[in-house]
Amino acid sequence: MARNLDLTSLRSFVTTADMGGVTRAASVLNLTQSAVSMQLKRLEEGLGLQLMDRSNRTIGLTPEGEQLLGYARQMLALNDEALGRLTANDYEGEIVLGVPHDIVYPVLPPILRQFAADFPRMQVRLISSFSKQMKEQFAKSEIDVLLTTEYDTPAESVALREIPLVWVGAPDGQAWKQRPLRLAHEGRCIFRQITQRRLEEAGIPWIMALDTNSARSSEATVSADLAVHSMLEGTLPPQLAQVDHNGTLPDLGTCFVNLYVNEVRFPRVIKHLADQLTAAYSVRS
Repeated sequence: MARNLDLTSLRSFVTTADMGGVTRAASVLNLTQSAVSMQLKRLEEGLGLQLMDRSNRTIGLTPEGEQLLGYARQMLALNDEALGRLTANDYEGEIVLGVPHDIVYPVLPPILRQFAADFPRMQVRLISSFSKQMKEQFAKSEIDVLLTTEYDTPAESVALREIPLVWVGAPDGQAWKQRPLRLAHEGRCIFRQITQRRLEEAGIPWIMALDTNSARSSEATVSADLAVHSMLEGTLPPQLAQVDHNGTLPDLGTCFVNLYVNEVRFPRVIKHLADQLTAAYSVRS
């Protein structure tokens, strides 16, 4: 007799893989952590396979899980497409979401994927730039939903999470030991001035290793072990690593991820997206 894969369990499996953990997956899916864990267990028992590697702090996939992931994405995409085409949906149009590049991953992609399934006729135009610039666009109603990284939480925004700022360098790099310390921050990066100030307060000389407004140029310089950088904890790309400096570099404090919402256009749709962002970014690693 043919066996069927449960789409609800597959959705929990894919979301857990994308988010790197059950807690964050549960927040995106609006389920309890125990419900997601139960669905994953049911899926593994039904297949007679171990799909998740739970040996590390961040959940990964076993080889069997990696193989299933591609099939699961296709099955869910077909399911969501069919429902979107056959189910009446009064919402059609475009909303604009602004997010600084350094907090796009790992939270945003699963949320956008789920949003597309929930509102298949709505388009999300993503703008990724510096917080100050995007706040100006938001004030002009050019952005509907905005995430920012800021050192305070203005009255018109909601703080989703407070995240430590950490020193970042090349994996096993030595640039953080050099004096003067070479820094690689974009010109409009809000972390640039606070990093410089903390170094000056600690009496550590520094110089800028490059002059750029390109995040990729900064990351390339750091990954080549030519300089160090500061980023929000948990947002590092794979080619960079948090510096284990044992207190020889100053503490950089924390930064807020803030949410701004303008519900003038498509209020129900925008509130839905804002609620998902709130749930996902509020979960601590």
